[in-house]
Amino acid sequence: MSSNEPLPNIDFDHFSKIDLRVATVTACEAHPNADKLLKVTLDDGTPEGRQVCAGVKAWYEPEALVGKQVVIVANLEPRKLRGEISQGMILAASDLKDAPAEATDGKPGPDERDVVVVTIDKPVKPGSRVS
Repeated sequence: MSSNEPLPNIDFDHFSKIDLRVATVTACEAHPNADKLLKVTLDDGTPEGRQVCAGVKAWYEPEALVGKQVVIVANLEPRKLRGEISQGMILAASDLKDAPAEATDGKPGPDERDVVVVTIDKPVKPGSRVS
Protein backbone atom coordinates (compact mmCIF):
# COMPACT_ATOMS: atom_id res chain seq x y z
CA MET A 1 0.00 0.00 0.00
CA SER A 2 1.46 3.37 -0.96
CA SER A 3 1.54 6.26 1.51
CA ASN A 4 -1.14 8.08 -0.53
CA GLU A 5 -3.67 5.27 -0.41
CA PRO A 6 -6.25 5.51 2.39
CA LEU A 7 -6.09 2.99 5.21
CA PRO A 8 -9.14 0.87 6.04
CA ASN A 9 -11.86 2.58 8.07
CA ILE A 10 -11.91 2.16 11.83
CA ASP A 11 -14.90 2.58 14.08
CA PHE A 12 -15.28 5.59 16.35
CA ASP A 13 -14.57 3.53 19.48
CA HIS A 14 -11.07 2.71 18.19
CA PHE A 15 -10.43 6.32 17.17
CA SER A 16 -11.59 7.63 20.56
CA LYS A 17 -8.85 5.58 22.26
CA ILE A 18 -6.13 7.74 20.65
CA ASP A 19 -5.12 10.50 23.07
CA LEU A 20 -3.95 13.45 20.98
CA ARG A 21 -2.48 16.32 23.01
CA VAL A 22 -0.64 19.59 22.52
CA ALA A 23 2.92 19.67 23.85
CA THR A 24 5.59 22.37 23.81
CA VAL A 25 9.10 21.42 22.75
CA THR A 26 11.40 22.50 25.59
CA ALA A 27 14.63 20.89 24.34
CA CYS A 28 15.75 19.02 21.26
CA GLU A 29 19.01 17.36 20.23
CA ALA A 30 20.33 14.80 17.82
CA HIS A 31 19.78 11.26 19.06
CA PRO A 32 23.18 9.96 20.16
CA ASN A 33 22.75 6.52 18.56
CA ALA A 34 20.59 7.10 15.47
CA ASP A 35 21.22 9.05 12.27
CA LYS A 36 17.57 9.86 11.52
CA LEU A 37 16.18 10.63 14.98
CA LEU A 38 15.94 13.67 17.21
CA LYS A 39 15.57 13.33 20.98
CA VAL A 40 12.81 15.76 21.97
CA THR A 41 11.86 16.89 25.49
CA LEU A 42 8.24 18.02 25.80
CA ASP A 43 6.11 19.95 28.26
CA ASP A 44 2.90 17.97 27.96
CA GLY A 45 1.15 19.57 30.91
CA THR A 46 2.32 16.92 33.37
CA PRO A 47 4.82 17.71 36.16
CA GLU A 48 7.47 15.37 34.71
CA GLY A 49 6.93 16.07 31.00
CA ARG A 50 8.06 13.44 28.53
CA GLN A 51 10.68 12.51 25.97
CA VAL A 52 10.00 11.29 22.46
CA CYS A 53 12.27 10.26 19.62
CA ALA A 54 11.15 11.72 16.30
CA GLY A 55 12.38 10.66 12.85
CA VAL A 56 12.57 14.19 11.50
CA LYS A 57 16.31 14.90 11.66
CA ALA A 58 16.61 15.12 7.86
CA TRP A 59 14.05 17.97 7.80
CA TYR A 60 14.60 19.88 11.07
CA GLU A 61 17.56 21.29 12.93
CA PRO A 62 17.01 20.54 16.64
CA GLU A 63 16.98 24.22 17.65
CA ALA A 64 14.24 24.98 15.08
CA LEU A 65 11.76 22.86 17.05
CA VAL A 66 12.41 24.37 20.49
CA GLY A 67 9.46 26.51 21.55
CA LYS A 68 7.06 25.05 18.97
CA GLN A 69 3.78 23.56 20.07
CA VAL A 70 3.24 20.18 18.44
CA VAL A 71 0.55 17.51 18.41
CA ILE A 72 1.49 14.22 20.04
CA VAL A 73 -0.02 10.79 20.50
CA ALA A 74 0.16 10.79 24.30
CA ASN A 75 -0.99 7.24 25.01
CA LEU A 76 1.33 5.35 22.67
CA GLU A 77 3.10 2.60 24.57
CA PRO A 78 6.63 3.78 25.54
CA ARG A 79 9.51 1.99 23.84
CA LYS A 80 13.26 2.22 23.54
CA LEU A 81 14.59 3.51 20.26
CA ARG A 82 18.32 2.94 19.94
CA GLY A 83 18.79 3.14 23.72
CA GLU A 84 16.56 6.18 24.36
CA ILE A 85 13.02 6.00 25.70
CA SER A 86 10.26 7.38 23.49
CA GLN A 87 7.03 8.13 25.34
CA GLY A 88 4.71 8.95 22.47
CA MET A 89 4.85 10.26 18.94
CA ILE A 90 4.96 13.72 17.39
CA LEU A 91 2.57 13.91 14.45
CA ALA A 92 3.96 15.00 11.09
CA ALA A 93 2.70 15.17 7.52
CA SER A 94 4.69 13.66 4.69
CA ASP A 95 4.41 15.56 1.43
CA LEU A 96 5.70 13.93 -1.75
CA LYS A 97 7.67 16.31 -3.93
CA ASP A 98 7.14 16.56 -7.68
CA ALA A 99 9.09 13.99 -9.65
CA PRO A 100 12.34 15.29 -11.15
CA ALA A 101 12.25 15.81 -14.92
CA GLU A 102 14.79 13.02 -15.45
CA ALA A 103 12.74 10.39 -13.59
CA THR A 104 11.86 7.56 -15.92
CA ASP A 105 8.60 6.52 -14.34
CA GLY A 106 7.39 10.05 -13.55
CA LYS A 107 6.94 9.24 -9.84
CA PRO A 108 8.92 10.60 -6.89
CA GLY A 109 11.14 8.16 -5.02
CA PRO A 110 10.63 7.37 -1.32
CA ASP A 111 13.27 9.90 -0.21
CA GLU A 112 11.88 12.72 -2.33
CA ARG A 113 9.49 14.11 0.23
CA ASP A 114 9.12 16.84 2.79
CA VAL A 115 8.14 16.06 6.35
CA VAL A 116 6.32 18.80 8.26
CA VAL A 117 5.64 18.57 11.99
CA VAL A 118 2.01 19.28 12.91
CA THR A 119 1.98 22.51 14.94
CA ILE A 120 -0.65 24.69 16.61
CA ASP A 121 -1.79 27.98 15.04
CA LYS A 122 -2.26 29.87 18.34
CA PRO A 123 -0.64 29.10 21.71
CA VAL A 124 -2.62 26.81 23.98
CA LYS A 125 -1.88 25.28 27.37
CA PRO A 126 0.40 22.21 27.11
CA GLY A 127 -1.63 19.06 27.64
CA SER A 128 -4.71 20.43 25.86
CA ARG A 129 -6.67 17.71 24.09
CA VAL A 130 -6.85 17.64 20.32
CA SER A 131 -10.10 16.38 18.83
